[in-house]
Amino acid sequence: MAETSSSPATMSGGSSPLLSERGKTSIADSVVSKIAGIATREIAGVHSMGTGAARALGAIRDKLPGSGPSRGVTQGVSVEVGERQAAIDLDVVVEYGVPIVDVANAVRDNVSSRVERMTGLEVTEVNVTVDDIYLESEEEGPPAPERVQ
Repeated sequence: MAETSSSPATMSGGSSPLLSERGKTSIADSVVSKIAGIATREIAGVHSMGTGAARALGAIRDKLPGSGPSRGVTQGVSVEVGERQAAIDLDVVVEYGVPIVDVANAVRDNVSSRVERMTGLEVTEVNVTVDDIYLESEEEGPPAPERVQ
């Protein structure tokens, strides 16, 4: 399949690669959610995704038999998909010390690019909500030894 140099966002006349004289291609919300989740996690500085409650439930779900890493791919991703456009909302946790604005812009660019290239949908917006900052010291591990005995 040959790639074209113009993205769906720049096509004139409101045409879409998803609509043709030979038929219509529909993209499910879950497909866009998975692409957006994977594209977000590709960015350095993104530690995890989802709100606090979603991350807690995800940790429990991951311990259940039969759950695999792909089940949590869409955690923290919400999408609206139309016939030609998609809007994406992301909840992320960034690592302490990284410039949040730079991470958010990189996420926005990568998600838009991946979704548009893979689906042919025009991404109208990518909203990034930073719900938390990851501190390595918050990582669960063995309890710290008591200072006073």
